[in-house]
Amino acid sequence: MTTIQLIVNILLVIAALVMIVSVLLQKGDAEGISALTGGSGAESFMGKNKARSAQGKLANITKVSAGLFVALAMLMIFLR
Repeated sequence: MTTIQLIVNILLVIAALVMIVSVLLQKGDAEGISALTGGSGAESFMGKNKARSAQGKLANITKVSAGLFVALAMLMIFLR
């Protein structure tokens, strides 16, 4: 195993751990059920500013870590 493979493997494990933790810290999405019954969660202040809340930041961290995980996994395929 070369040095670059070792570095990519370490980054892959870190990205996986960040993704796991960020998914586990997110709250469940009950807004989908309330939308069926006529509730409008998007009309509230928190609905409009969802990206600025802690849940929005966790969602962004999850997206970035998932993208990084996929990119690093594909890089590992090409390095072997």
